[in-house]
Amino acid sequence: MKIVVIGGSGLIGSKVVEHLAEHGHEAVPASPNSGVNTITGEGLAEVLAGANVVVDVSNSPSFADDDVLAFFTTSTNNLLAAERAAGVSHHVALSVVGADRLPSSGYLRAKVAQERLIAESGLPYSIVRATQFYEFVGRIADEATVDGTARLSTGLMQPIAAADVSAAVARIAAGEPVNGTVEIGGPERVGQDELIRTALAAKGDPRTVVGDPEAHYFGTRLEGTELVPGPDAQLSTTTFAEWLAAQPAAVR
Repeated sequence: MKIVVIGGSGLIGSKVVEHLAEHGHEAVPASPNSGVNTITGEGLAEVLAGANVVVDVSNSPSFADDDVLAFFTTSTNNLLAAERAAGVSHHVALSVVGADRLPSSGYLRAKVAQERLIAESGLPYSIVRATQFYEFVGRIADEATVDGTARLSTGLMQPIAAADVSAAVARIAAGEPVNGTVEIGGPERVGQDELIRTALAAKGDPRTVVGDPEAHYFGTRLEGTELVPGPDAQLSTTTFAEWLAAQPAAVR
């Protein structure tokens, strides 16, 4: 099949392209760098010609509430319209576990809006909701740090390696549309504060980590299990310890 990957040069998209190509598909990465812009519509008709599947793993360049909502709604509307015109038979989008349970987060509200557009489009689709990536622990720590102390929520997470996300997205893209949502996550539940404490210790980072039930996670308070996938989720096997051990010292 010809499978176009929107955001195909990024952390997830580049590996999705690799997985699909390894399994004999014509995997086409598409991004502004390759002349495809889902905000302006530039290049969409050309890249989607003859495509069977579109995978959207693109992300907003700005996480400001208004910006991220405008990005996901504009991009998704343009993409769905171009897919209808091209006769694409499967739309796959990457979203976030718990997006509908944390309405205080502008980013997650935008992902819910994106999901709604896809579900109401009439096109066959699969939405893949993933938990937080191991690769983002540094950013989570930095966002929570003030004067050398990282104050983190004690809410639970079930993070996953980006490589495992890419493999799951590629597998779902090559299959039949589920016309619904698939949840994916890592093998271990862990408190957010504990996860960051482990990550910083592995890196030799001297910051103090404080667990605080009132601490916000990117603007929203966690009650406990909002970021944890449900019982039917597809779980990967790569543990955080295994992922850490495989990282160069400078990346840990």
